Amino acid sequence: MVSFLIAYATWSGNTQEVAELVEETLLTQGMDVKAHRIGLDPLPDPRRFDAMIIGSFTWDQGATPDEVKDFVADVGYKPDNVYVFGTGDTQFGGDELFCHAAVKLAKFYDSRYEPLKIEQSPRGTQEKTVIDWSKGVLQHWKHSHALRY
Repeated sequence: MVSFLIAYATWSGNTQEVAELVEETLLTQGMDVKAHRIGLDPLPDPRRFDAMIIGSFTWDQGATPDEVKDFVADVGYKPDNVYVFGTGDTQFGGDELFCHAAVKLAKFYDSRYEPLKIEQSPRGTQEKTVIDWSKGVLQHWKHSHALRY
């Protein structure tokens, strides 16, 4: 069974809502999923998982939150198969800085899948966007590992 670690940081609860929706979607697809709230839960070993999904809100003018930076440093290496989602607000920095933390994390981890960007909360029409992205992550992972599994 394919296993995913979903590590996320949240303050307002928006990023947690996205993480829960990603988790629910992957579980309904028969995946093994472990959710980890960055900064609260003990750090799991990413080596125990086939893929890692990182979720972050964007702080200030496009900044990655300190607790996410600390998580990256605590992991101590760049795992393969990293997918990224982010929550943000276009009223702070416009489209250029919208979900910029997710963009920076995806670039840092050389993610081969487009990061998901959610305006504030995943409720309403964005819920389908999260579900579709989650299914796409799974399909991408399966396709890129077809020869091994």
